[in-house]
Amino acid sequence: MASKYSFIIKVDEEKCKGCGLCIGFCPQGVLVISPRRNSKGYHPVEARFQEKCTGCLNCITICPDVAITIYRKISLDREKVKV
Repeated sequence: MASKYSFIIKVDEEKCKGCGLCIGFCPQGVLVISPRRNSKGYHPVEARFQEKCTGCLNCITICPDVAITIYRKISLDREKVKV
């Protein structure tokens, strides 16, 4: 079942050591190991397929480096919002 929300995943590339736990726990396959290295020499995780994220928070829960944050996007109906 598709989520009625969309999400933005932020990975702190300097905190991430590229252990891959979040990749294994993501049921949607949103996360992948980046080909780039961070300043510590690790290949951090990146959210390559953010549009597939359902906001389950598995990645945040399993990350030992507390390197992942998820934000829920809010869309406003411009006709109903008075500026």
